Amino acid sequence: MSTRADAGAVTIGDPSLPARLAERLALLDEMGDLKRIRVAAAAGSVAERAFVRAWCSIAAGADPARVAVTECAAAAAATRLSGVDAWALLDAGCADAEVRSILDTAVGDVVGDGAPATLRALRAAVPDLLGHAQVGHAGVAPLGTPGFVTALARQPRAGATAPGHRRLIVEPPENHAEHCWAVAVYGALLALDGGSGPEDVGTVFLLGLAHHLHNADLPDAGFAGELALGGHLAPLVHRLTERRIAELMPGPGTRVRQALAHARGTGTAVGAAFHAADVLDRVLQVHHHARGAAFTAAAALEDLDIVHDGPVAAYHDAVLAAAGLGAPRRRPRAGPAGSGPGS
Repeated sequence: MSTRADAGAVTIGDPSLPARLAERLALLDEMGDLKRIRVAAAAGSVAERAFVRAWCSIAAGADPARVAVTECAAAAAATRLSGVDAWALLDAGCADAEVRSILDTAVGDVVGDGAPATLRALRAAVPDLLGHAQVGHAGVAPLGTPGFVTALARQPRAGATAPGHRRLIVEPPENHAEHCWAVAVYGALLALDGGSGPEDVGTVFLLGLAHHLHNADLPDAGFAGELALGGHLAPLVHRLTERRIAELMPGPGTRVRQALAHARGTGTAVGAAFHAADVLDRVLQVHHHARGAAFTAAAALEDLDIVHDGPVAAYHDAVLAAAGLGAPRRRPRAGPAGSGPGS
């Protein structure tokens, strides 16, 4: 049995995975912020709506590999464009060709040319982003959405728990839809980078989406709660997972069961990518809250240039000085300045 002391001796089954983790960590961390980004036109975060969109496609019988690559492309584009997605651009009057060009540029900027096969796959999926642009923008889940999808979006994650320690609760908590979306996208992206074929990419993605199906019914009590449930936990998880799989048609239901079997270990490329994605998302979520707790005004003013260069920068500085708030130290940046009122 591996312990914390000998964890460094554990061999990652996929020998190329450690390098991919190091290369992709910054991008995965940025993608995780899509759990916190919302828009006026729709309910839920960008991540939650992507979770709904993905499950609607899977439940309708779509190929999980195609859904995985499409959602990875959507996540990559949103990492740069935030809530400005295909629907927002189309609604603003952009032509299809303009939307494809904007999204393609964003994907290329984020993914980079370090993994050319991944970049080609995601760019090839950009036209699909226009095809499902409206899904999730009605403010409610689309007709035919499995019930567990909306239940997982309502179910908060437990936060950090351990026996003998008070529960650490951070606000606002992420929900299970957001966590499952992140694990699905991270895992699929790692699999793509590793040269995995479509079947493995689709299976990793589906496993990420489905690995908390039981929490559609079972409130999340965290690690401490799971230990308290003891031998009752495994039968509960199995029974409630099967209850929710029964909401799917036989084809998608069978694929979900097959994907979940890979969660038992890390000996397969699918299992290795999934468990890497799962632990990364849990720890990156903690880092997000730590950054929030350590936030300072200086970070916004000097590092993020919240009062940035532009045609009225001198006036902004004068107002801040007159108010006793001081003028920020700014670094000149490339790109458009003063792009909108009070930008």
